[in-house]
Amino acid sequence: MAAPPRLALPQVRAAEQRLRGRLHRTPLLTSGSLDRLAGRRLLFKCELFQRTGSFKIRGALNAVRSLVEESERDGRGLPRAVVTHSSGNHGQALACAAQAEGIPAYIVVPRTAPRCKQAAIHAYGATLVPCEPSDESRAETASRVVQETGGVMVHPNQEPAVIAGQGTIALEVLEQALRPDVKVFAAEPRNADDCYQSKVRGELIPNLHPPDTIADAVKTSIGPNTWPIIRDLVDDVLTVSEEEIKRATRLVWERMKLLIEPTAGVGVAAVLSEQFQAVPREVENVCIVLCGGNVDLSSLTWLTDLPGKAE
Repeated sequence: MAAPPRLALPQVRAAEQRLRGRLHRTPLLTSGSLDRLAGRRLLFKCELFQRTGSFKIRGALNAVRSLVEESERDGRGLPRAVVTHSSGNHGQALACAAQAEGIPAYIVVPRTAPRCKQAAIHAYGATLVPCEPSDESRAETASRVVQETGGVMVHPNQEPAVIAGQGTIALEVLEQALRPDVKVFAAEPRNADDCYQSKVRGELIPNLHPPDTIADAVKTSIGPNTWPIIRDLVDDVLTVSEEEIKRATRLVWERMKLLIEPTAGVGVAAVLSEQFQAVPREVENVCIVLCGGNVDLSSLTWLTDLPGKAE
């Protein structure tokens, strides 16, 4: 089996150039009250203000623009369609990017995906194709749609052009606040801890079953193209409980007035966790990517199950 393509800085820089003028340069915000809770200076990269409401437009737009440029160089027409599977945010992003280029988009969506995200995908003119909420069903359904439409698969997290596009977040953060010699921490729900398990064991370990987590955007497992990046460049992986995610999400709503989705609360929960408190205090400035703000308002019944107020 061929080794997966290794992403390097030149690909991310190329994506930065390709996306120039097509994205929002999202701000870094601060919160004194959250600084006090964390015992460090926190910087929040607000990708919830990004086009389509999440950072996913960076990768999707880079992938679609790459396809368009390739077709122009080769003298071919535009792709017949683009296809992906997504619980919502990548689907919205790919639908938006494809619509801008006049390319049909087919988005395979788990039947349990938030209704607000499904509605947004439809609003961008894409065709929704339902599937079961498992990695296997998503992949199999997307493969079938590719065969039926003659479209190009744009994987939500394994396509190199998508990965390069997402990497432009780091370039912005480095310009806005941080040094290149930063430590990199990943965060994920304890109920969907394939990244943590892979890091601990030193090999790719996918989730065995569809995870049960409020953080719907991180239910899929990491894959062969992202694993080497995590293995070699991520310093540590932190896991947090469902209650910690809920409390952190509510905390950002109440203290920062930012309507993040629970997946964006995962990073906040990690920084506030006892596990992160063990990180040496020389790690003083911490940037957290608030990855998206596509909140499923119909699901907020979990607020009534959360005892007490966020402290």
